[in-house]
Amino acid sequence: ATVVSEAELAISHLNHSAPQLVPLARLLLRTESIASSKVEGIQVDAKQLARAEVRDDVGRKASVEALEILANVDAMQFAIEETASEKRITPYEIVALHRVLMEKSNRKIAGRLRDRQNWIGGNDYNPCGADFVPPPPEAVESLLDDLCRFCERDDVPTLVQAALVHAQFETVHPFDDGNGRTGRALVQVILKRRGLAPAFVPPVSVVLAREKEKYIRGLTAYREGRVLEWIEAFSLAATTSSKLAEKYLQQVTQLQEEWRAQLREKVNPRSDATAWALIDVLPAHPVMTLPVGVAATGKSKPAVNGAIPDLIAASILKPLSESQRNRAWEASELLDLIVELEAGTG
Repeated sequence: ATVVSEAELAISHLNHSAPQLVPLARLLLRTESIASSKVEGIQVDAKQLARAEVRDDVGRKASVEALEILANVDAMQFAIEETASEKRITPYEIVALHRVLMEKSNRKIAGRLRDRQNWIGGNDYNPCGADFVPPPPEAVESLLDDLCRFCERDDVPTLVQAALVHAQFETVHPFDDGNGRTGRALVQVILKRRGLAPAFVPPVSVVLAREKEKYIRGLTAYREGRVLEWIEAFSLAATTSSKLAEKYLQQVTQLQEEWRAQLREKVNPRSDATAWALIDVLPAHPVMTLPVGVAATGKSKPAVNGAIPDLIAASILKPLSESQRNRAWEASELLDLIVELEAGTG
């Protein structure tokens, strides 16, 4: 019980440690999505991802890995905005979440429960020697119904519920692919739905990716009936990730304060200048383009275009491309911080 209450306290503390601003929330959500993909061996760091997102926005080709992670960012956003606010969680909501995750990379299986036996480990041809064989396909629907009923309970500590929902979802393994990422998104659905993480997702996957063997041992313990062992491992990961996230939110807000001082010193624009608004939204968009700046700040295109040189003069942004047509700028100090957070250092 102590490790659970410590973890819940750490998540609650994280959610009240910084101003509950959308750009900071998006930064943590992206970090969780990158780390959750990393658990599955899909690796692209925050810098590469931010640059790939810009390429994708202007219709240039981003890598397959980057597109998969961007789809995971969309799925995580969908999980905490749509799934978590549904009146009830049913298999339909879980299928919809999986569809958002997989529709760009594997449309054939996106949002479809599996109709064949799958397994983890061993070989590709049969489950002999597999590390784990999930239930047969004909049992998936009723097991998912049962899991959704458990999601509705409010007489279980929130973190225990999130841990058990995740482990049971991984055990049922209801889809042909994307189970891990969907299951980790469900953790955030429970934390948001129960009110423990109203603003900031604790990037639990940062710790799970860093300690993958421990994570797999924990899920195995759950499947073998050692449920408390799994709850403890999951709680420790939640505590560590929340404290790490809190530290980085403080560093990001401190960096923004330094930027504001630099802007005041170098340019000293009017108090209602667009440059200030761009500093506010940079944590969500560390690589900036004109369309992104307009959408994020609600300012006009000429206003954003006029503010970018001010941020360059104050050493906040630097040009990423020389192309006049698809111009982009990045906040490299911020990207370095995000890469550190994603690596789970500190």
